Amino acid sequence: MLQDFRLIRHYQAITDAMQDLWQRGYRPDDLRMLVDGYLMALRTIGSFEAYEISRIQDEVLRYLGDPSSFEQPLPEAETLPRTWY
Repeated sequence: MLQDFRLIRHYQAITDAMQDLWQRGYRPDDLRMLVDGYLMALRTIGSFEAYEISRIQDEVLRYLGDPSSFEQPLPEAETLPRTWY
């Protein structure tokens, strides 16, 4: 579980980007390349320790591996009011 607000912001940015790309028709391999590139950028910047990047990587890969992360919610059926006679 992420505790540092900076890591949480990056986690949210990655997962939001993954959702956006999924909606556009990209597949898990493409999303994995996005994650790899983002994490490489974080490593290059050097603003995080290696264990912090490892922690965010674990969380993002868990999110990517969870099929429910990319399911679209089913629309609720409209219920018409009953008229009692």
